[in-house]
Amino acid sequence: MIVRPRPHWLRMLFVWRGSVLLDIALQLLWTTAFAVLVTVLHGRLFQWKVPLNFVPFSLIGLTLAIFLGFRNGTSYSRYWEARTLWGTLLNETRSLVRQVLTLADAPAEAGKPTLRLIAFVHALRHQLRGTDPSADLARLLPPEDCARLQAARFKPAVLLLMVGEWLRDKRRGGHLDPTLAQAMEIPLGRLTEALGGCERIAGTPIPFTYSVIIHRTIYLYCVLLPFGLVDAIGPMTPVVVAFIAYTFFALEALGAEIEDPFGTSPNDLALDAMSRTIESTLREMIGEPQPMPAESRSDKYMQT
Repeated sequence: MIVRPRPHWLRMLFVWRGSVLLDIALQLLWTTAFAVLVTVLHGRLFQWKVPLNFVPFSLIGLTLAIFLGFRNGTSYSRYWEARTLWGTLLNETRSLVRQVLTLADAPAEAGKPTLRLIAFVHALRHQLRGTDPSADLARLLPPEDCARLQAARFKPAVLLLMVGEWLRDKRRGGHLDPTLAQAMEIPLGRLTEALGGCERIAGTPIPFTYSVIIHRTIYLYCVLLPFGLVDAIGPMTPVVVAFIAYTFFALEALGAEIEDPFGTSPNDLALDAMSRTIESTLREMIGEPQPMPAESRSDKYMQT
């Protein structure tokens, strides 16, 4: 994900990174070239004049805009819910570590559940992206915990279980009052809910038929549009077609990109940066300061 201050209006006109322009460049060039060909032939196809004007395109464009608005709104809702869930991870891990430090009678042992919570965050990131968490787990956990997680399919869930087992052991050992242990289960339960929410978003894409309908309609619209404009605006037809095609292609590409907010595209969530932030703040709470690296205010990037 790219995070940076809004650039000057003139510079924004020429921004490439994060603009999805590279993703749609080939389609845009092909559509514009076809519009140029239609303009040169004056709207004729094999000596047959295609009888179109701008009226049907006004009606179809309105319908297409509604479909694109629905698709992009749904995609952004998934994106924002995912961001909210990762905010919950930050808040609830902080709350749980604070309770371990202040409510349990063994604050010196707080490092064990804290590292398990940090490992949970990194393991969740890897699970959502389908990557291997072994390096992060080996960095954070003792060998016996890593061995237990090796065969686990859902490692984040097992790590929350291990944190719960630590609370159980402290309660049985008399280091934690049962009432306080029950209170500490609340943030642990919220972490489980956040885990389930992330898995739901990652495992339930927008129905494929929406993408098919929008994709087909956009291409048919952009291919036929030059025939409806050439008699009215003449040589400006390719320019107008390029602008309209850019708008539709870019909106479609952006909706598809943020539909899965846990990916590694420029506009997806910065899970790497958020994981490091959670690790840094939890380590600091147990007395292991981990300052975040300094970043330039004028051109700050957080890229996954």
